[in-house]
Amino acid sequence: MNAAHLTPPATLTNPGLVQATIPLASSKSESNRALIIDALTGFRCDLTNLSTARDTQTMIRLLKSEDRNAGPETSDVLDAGTTMRFLTAYFAVTGKQKIMTGTPRMCERPIGILVDALRSLGADITYLKNEGYPPLQLNGFTPSATNRLSIRGDVSSQYISALLMIAPMLPNGLTLELTGAIGSRPYMEMTIEQMIYFGADVQADWEAKTIIVAPKPYTPKPYAIESDWSGASYWYSVAALAKDETAEINLLGLKPKSLQGDSAIVDIMRSLGVESTFTESGVKLTKGTVSDSLAWDFTDCPDLAQTVAVCAAVKGVMLRMTGIESLKIKETDRVAALQAELQKIGAELVELEPNHRYEVHQLPTEHSVPATIKTYDDHRMAMAFAPVVMREEIIIDEPRVVDKSYPSFWDDMAQVAKVQFT
Repeated sequence: MNAAHLTPPATLTNPGLVQATIPLASSKSESNRALIIDALTGFRCDLTNLSTARDTQTMIRLLKSEDRNAGPETSDVLDAGTTMRFLTAYFAVTGKQKIMTGTPRMCERPIGILVDALRSLGADITYLKNEGYPPLQLNGFTPSATNRLSIRGDVSSQYISALLMIAPMLPNGLTLELTGAIGSRPYMEMTIEQMIYFGADVQADWEAKTIIVAPKPYTPKPYAIESDWSGASYWYSVAALAKDETAEINLLGLKPKSLQGDSAIVDIMRSLGVESTFTESGVKLTKGTVSDSLAWDFTDCPDLAQTVAVCAAVKGVMLRMTGIESLKIKETDRVAALQAELQKIGAELVELEPNHRYEVHQLPTEHSVPATIKTYDDHRMAMAFAPVVMREEIIIDEPRVVDKSYPSFWDDMAQVAKVQFT
């Protein structure tokens, strides 16, 4: 049973003046990439400010595990998609014998594209249950003559990042040819920038949809992780929904020139009434002018979609969304989850064009208060709906799902609202 199911619901009430300083969680995305690169140097890098998120802590634990039996050791990634994809590639190229598995939902999330690519490079991988899905068994690695792969760019950037990070260790390097549309490109760019920082030779031609990685091992170096822009997005929503016109929230540890694609929240939330001012310690959020409508393509920042959808719904701003196709294969089907839970706060998410174009708008009917929001074992559902407390009492079911990426979230929320576990 997921630990979240053992936690009582969180009732959020009584927002008052909004004046807060938030020591944001560190970036899970940066942490997980740095950990894989560190492992490929023989754990010789000095990594600081690593994320305390469950996904990152799971990766640390599994990287440190040692085989105790003659047969393959089981690596259970729980519900961590990035950890599953990155470790599968890492364990494969380093010749480890492992059984890769996770929660029931993780075993419903596809991994076939990555496995096919790793097999082409020389990995011996077998599926233990359903073809194309975990659990799977890694049986060793014998480098093949293949140094060029073609892979879809519109399914999951995590497959591409996983392959890129192991590429410097391949005897002939790797050239990746991306086919179709390219989704979540900032996450690929984050991977490439971190690889280059650690000494890799990477050339990306986005027009030609080609990434070339030379066979040049990483150089161990110290690296400090930036705070998490995904985590910052919830505080942007708090600022946007606050009735207090003097609201001010200081978010610590953020940089104006970030590797993280979710820093797009600065531009998105400007339309929803939040101004950003960068300071020496991070960024200060204050109230601004609200637009009547907002159209945004979330292809490069899908993890922001839930937060923005909820915020726009509560503010009554017409939101037109594209680029959210990947949400259907996340921790839950996030599109279906939003459609169900937005109804409870008097709004709806309408699919205008199948699997492509959506709209969020308020409903003319009143809704019951307080609404109880289901989280579907999805950390972002809990945190996306929590800022609704700025307008009305709300109950979040299974609130400990936030441990996946932002364990201190409820402690931080207590600065702006009363949080009671009932």
